[in-house]
Amino acid sequence: MMPRHRRDLTVPTRRHFIRYLSLASLAAASRLSSAGPGGPLANVRGLDFEEIAHGVDPTHHVPPGYVAQVLLRWGDPILPGAPAWSPGTISAAGQATQFGYNNDFVAFMPLPLGSASSARGLLCVNHEFTNTQFIWPGLNTMNISRSMSRERTAAEMAAVGHSVVEIELGASGWRTKNSPFNRRLTADSPMRLSGPAAGHTRVQTNEDTQGYNCRGVLNPCSGGKTPWSTVLIADENFNLMFAGHTQDRRERRNHQRYGVGSSNVYSWWPRHFERFNVARDSREANRFGWVVELDPYETDSMPIKRTALGRFKHEAATCALNRDGRVVVYLGDDETFEYLYKFVSAQRFDASDRSANRNLLDEGTLYTARFYDDGRLEWLPLRFGSGPLTRENDFHDQGEVLIETRRAADLVGATRLDRPEDVEANLQDGVIYAMLTNNTSRHMDALDAANPRSHNAFGHILKLLPPGAPGTVVDHAADEFQWEIFLLAGNPDEPAHHARYPGAVSANGWLASPDNCAFDPKGRLWIASDQGRGSARTGIADGLWACGEDAVGRFVIKRFFRAPIGAEVCGPEFTPDGRTLFLAIQHPGVNGADYDHPGTRWPDFEHGTPPRPAVLAITREDGDEIGV
Repeated sequence: MMPRHRRDLTVPTRRHFIRYLSLASLAAASRLSSAGPGGPLANVRGLDFEEIAHGVDPTHHVPPGYVAQVLLRWGDPILPGAPAWSPGTISAAGQATQFGYNNDFVAFMPLPLGSASSARGLLCVNHEFTNTQFIWPGLNTMNISRSMSRERTAAEMAAVGHSVVEIELGASGWRTKNSPFNRRLTADSPMRLSGPAAGHTRVQTNEDTQGYNCRGVLNPCSGGKTPWSTVLIADENFNLMFAGHTQDRRERRNHQRYGVGSSNVYSWWPRHFERFNVARDSREANRFGWVVELDPYETDSMPIKRTALGRFKHEAATCALNRDGRVVVYLGDDETFEYLYKFVSAQRFDASDRSANRNLLDEGTLYTARFYDDGRLEWLPLRFGSGPLTRENDFHDQGEVLIETRRAADLVGATRLDRPEDVEANLQDGVIYAMLTNNTSRHMDALDAANPRSHNAFGHILKLLPPGAPGTVVDHAADEFQWEIFLLAGNPDEPAHHARYPGAVSANGWLASPDNCAFDPKGRLWIASDQGRGSARTGIADGLWACGEDAVGRFVIKRFFRAPIGAEVCGPEFTPDGRTLFLAIQHPGVNGADYDHPGTRWPDFEHGTPPRPAVLAITREDGDEIGV
């Protein structure tokens, strides 16, 4: 525990707000500005591309000299016998063999296993959720619930989950392959639970009275890759599929903390499939909200929900190898006023024996973060019997601490953040970046140093520094880090935004609502955005920004990619050689009304065809590295 005289910043003060707004104003006044592409930031050392201009239109944009290939679209056949995509007529059986909807997390896993190939690999992609009114014609917000039959609901359940697709680079670009590695996970796929909550009475359901087997992954958003070449698929907004109320006092409290039963966006799911009705089965929801580990190289492997990593609305699960060989997983809970977490494995990674790491994520300690105004970050263990996590507070074992991770974090005094989403570690210097997307519900009386803006419509990024960072050998397992604000997003030319950037920013370099991020092989940070309905406020489309230095060492941010109208940009992923960048483009055209009146018909642009979420493969025309 930290010394008692050091004040916890979960208690806000006016001084913090004034201090951070002053910094933001100074940054806005002193920034280097450009009139647009070709201005003073056009040639940044190591990022020598012509910056994309802000704007909004029906298609995507990359810099001159780059090509964006549509590699995979919703409905593309990926398994043997899969039907060709037919607009407006998808079935459950067909969709379970086709590429799923709203693609988010993307992982490139080289083939063969253990190689550093950048020309052949497995593309592992999450399918987060569906925009139902854009799947079938004739649906709208007034009739959608009563128009969804059991058959349509089953098809929608098959559209979410995960896809594994083998891809190969040829003379004409990337292509998908009919491969035995190709695979689909859906909301119905068999999975099993492992770790401290496996077999617990609170995950024993009508369907599985033993509490070890379950079905499906729901709303998987971002994810991660392990040092032993598996992928981590993170359940996020699973509560949206559940309805009803239980008479069980403990589960009713548990459901309320996760929004189960109160935000049933997909009301037709529990109507047709009773496992999503908590009045019929109060514990089914406890089998969701976990991180799922999948081995894409073992085609018959069972996906495993690793309960030691906690239960909440996971945005991502990013692994870092600690200097003592233990594995650390960084995790964000994607909702306003929620928390940041990390898991530290009990055992060490064995690089010489892949099978020895098979259950490495089942034993260890889950921590949550408390931020202090002096720049310290304390990691608080969520361990049964420690502090308030005892029977007096209705926790009876470690399984219950993990099933009710949010309540446990409440009790230990973690810092409530502005919607923590992706958390990524730069493996070259050990620095971690946490994306805080936005939080318009934060008011003046709830400000603190880690969340310095009220009505935070534009989000910000925190920079976390373990002991030894920046450096090649850092202690990710340490109980105390340092932290600082990397940037406060928004337009620096708008004083009301209180934006602040780490260096120069052009007229097109500012961004809003940072969501995902990635590092290229050179260790440079790339930031993707998700404004949701906020793009109407900013007047700019979502996109991807690259971070680098100019010729005199000043830090700058440049816009590299612009998404089609209505879409967010997800899952940036580079091949090991840095010559291909994969981007997932999710929910294009949802600013429109419905299937027949979308905001865009990207990427096919065919009359009568709805917009289709898709994965792009971006390369340079000359074949060189991205951004060089």
